[in-house]
Amino acid sequence: QVQLVESGGGLVQPGGSLSVSCAASGSFFSMAAMGWYRQDPGKQRELVAHISSGGNTNYADSVKGRFTISRDNAKNTVYLQMNSLKPEDTAVYYCNEALFARNYWGQGIQVTVSS
Repeated sequence: QVQLVESGGGLVQPGGSLSVSCAASGSFFSMAAMGWYRQDPGKQRELVAHISSGGNTNYADSVKGRFTISRDNAKNTVYLQMNSLKPEDTAVYYCNEALFARNYWGQGIQVTVSS
């Protein structure tokens, strides 16, 4: 059973930066595809960024050029660096791990962009 624990969220002003991390348990992290999703109340959860086991990345159009996903397989951790944050980036951010045809989710972490 994989467990994912997010950390690093909080409140930031528009234009600011924030980094969130997701630490995963288990022995097969390097084989997993990892993703960051976000969800606003009343809206569907949406993919923000994805990184494959081989390190290939893709991003939602709304965050391209502002967000960067990365992974450290030695630490079983995936990161999301968020720059030039906008109020519309406010949401609960969830870490996802896709491994052996199963999906695992973290508990979510709040990111609020507000002045």
